[in-house]
Amino acid sequence: MPSLMSDGGAPDARCKLCGKTAVGPCARCHSPVCGDCCELTEGGATTFAICLTCVKHGGSSLAPAYRGFVLWLAAIVLALGAVAALVAWLRH
Repeated sequence: MPSLMSDGGAPDARCKLCGKTAVGPCARCHSPVCGDCCELTEGGATTFAICLTCVKHGGSSLAPAYRGFVLWLAAIVLALGAVAALVAWLRH
């Protein structure tokens, strides 16, 4: 009975855009992409690959995501500072 047998290794992931063997996931949508269907990020501490679909929708920079995270943290700190000031004002 002729048939192919698996070697037990993990199956190859295929690029979501062209179908070639993927080299890694997109940093935004986490879909597998090949080297031809991605761009490298700009403005981050580490270089990541972003698929061409995500580049079309939001560019190849992750800086807006970092900026949003810092603003989110700043809002929390300001809210906690306002609560502390209110408590200090009420104690007097």
